[in-house]
Amino acid sequence: MRCLVTGGAGFLGSHLCERLLKDGHEVISLDNYFTGRLSNISHLRDNKSFEVIRHDVTEPILLEVDRIFNLACPASPVHYQHNPVKTIKTSVMGAINMLGMAKRVHARILQASTSEVYGDPAVHPQKEEYWGNVNPIGIRSCYDEGKRVAETLFMDYHRQNNVDIRIVRIFNTYGPRMLPNDGRVVSNFIVQALKGEPITIYGDGSQTRSFCYVDDLIECFIRMMNQEKIVGPVNAGNPSEFTMIELAKEVLSLTGSKSPIVYKDLPGDDPKKRKPDITLARSVLDWEPKISLQEGLSKTIAYFDNLVDYSLQPITLQMGQSEIMCPLALQ
Repeated sequence: MRCLVTGGAGFLGSHLCERLLKDGHEVISLDNYFTGRLSNISHLRDNKSFEVIRHDVTEPILLEVDRIFNLACPASPVHYQHNPVKTIKTSVMGAINMLGMAKRVHARILQASTSEVYGDPAVHPQKEEYWGNVNPIGIRSCYDEGKRVAETLFMDYHRQNNVDIRIVRIFNTYGPRMLPNDGRVVSNFIVQALKGEPITIYGDGSQTRSFCYVDDLIECFIRMMNQEKIVGPVNAGNPSEFTMIELAKEVLSLTGSKSPIVYKDLPGDDPKKRKPDITLARSVLDWEPKISLQEGLSKTIAYFDNLVDYSLQPITLQMGQSEIMCPLALQ
């Protein structure tokens, strides 16, 4: 099949491109390189089944594909709060453009949604039926509400136009190719530990998250797209729950770092707890995470330890007309 991955040069997108090529598909990576990196996909450049397009999903594009994986959107607070209006446009206009393409070429399309649609949940763990507890006007709303609108668009295109959709709600995911300065807790803790800097915990450290290694999540994407039973949404995450203090201590143990732990004020609208109920994924997709936190962190630490510069800055590009790049142009 010919597969389009929006956000294909990003953290998740690059791993997905890799997996789809391994499974024998033709793959198009589409990215504007705000948070995506050419270096994430440079190892794929010699594969004749791989194509790269520099383009912003907020602008329409005409392609002939069989499947679309819509992953394009900054996912960390540091990046999506940098330009909140653009973040909303990416989620909403990107969804409209990709759904329009799917409708036109009769492609199956997957929306990479998020556990942020649940907000600061009053129900724990979170099932797909839960409508959430989201602040519509807070500093995180550009991301949370943008993803909620995208889900609405997907369901309406499905009901009104019979577009073949799939929706996956991603919980905290980590692994190699995360940006070291993206502000997410796993990358923060690892980089601080490796550099011998204080480990920064916001709040008292009792807030919880559930961490899923990237390979497990990609497997969920593949299984979701290959089944015919449901369109979703389906929770994709690790039901094992850890406090921020537990995560910090695990990172310190695995790195052998002597970094002290310091506490700072909790940012606004930061959820106190987050844990997926993956009953639906288990029953329909026969999926659950296989990689333990210790194993996943060890792989992620090794990746960050090999980076020469932990202070890399994201590339900000304002994309108008699309620019097509051949794989050999990846440097």
